Amino acid sequence: MKNDPIGVALQDYLAGTEDAEIIVESNLAEDDVIPVQYLFRKEEEMPEMELLALENCRGQVLDVGAGSGCHALALQRQKISVTALDKSAGAVEAMQRQGVEHVLHKDLFDIQGAKYDTLLMLMNGIGIAGTLAGLERFLEHAKQLLKSGGQILLESSDILYMFEEEDGSVTLDLNAGYYGEVKYNMKYKDQESGWFNWLFIDPAILEDYATEHGYTFVMLQQGDAGNYLAKLSLP
Repeated sequence: MKNDPIGVALQDYLAGTEDAEIIVESNLAEDDVIPVQYLFRKEEEMPEMELLALENCRGQVLDVGAGSGCHALALQRQKISVTALDKSAGAVEAMQRQGVEHVLHKDLFDIQGAKYDTLLMLMNGIGIAGTLAGLERFLEHAKQLLKSGGQILLESSDILYMFEEEDGSVTLDLNAGYYGEVKYNMKYKDQESGWFNWLFIDPAILEDYATEHGYTFVMLQQGDAGNYLAKLSLP
């Protein structure tokens, strides 16, 4: 299998390839790169929004799409009980090598029976929903994973600005579906993820969906580029 670009890149970084980069293709913009070194950041290198999310974690935490484990390690240092979840075999091994104590090699939607106080979804973690329909599926599945009064801490972005013209007007193809539904493909060496759906959700629509599914929506912080940190809570 050669479909674990992030996992292989994380392994290479730990082996000394400090300039490793993951190529990110999308149907929306030019190719981009993720410097793998950034995925291993410590608290002092984390954006303010991520630090605020970590401060708001409580109880039993599930770090969804944990990647290198940098957030799980930060929570461990704060003596917070955290389980790191990733479906990348390479990422799981990288986290174990660095000392993440509780790691799950699973897809979020395959978890049954476990209960958490906090689902942590940083680096646009809610993107795993893929589409608006997938968001509804996620919100219902999350109810099975959260204890009474549980919360989801998530980062996302409103990417409407990417469709702005020079005069400030916005041009959208109304036949193409919701503008925040993006397709990505990631590459590293001979590894390729294959194209997958990723969701960027504007906060007003997220609030509508969350409320419809029984959650309370609270905006914790908004950034300068349409990005934001939100908390969804169950009663």
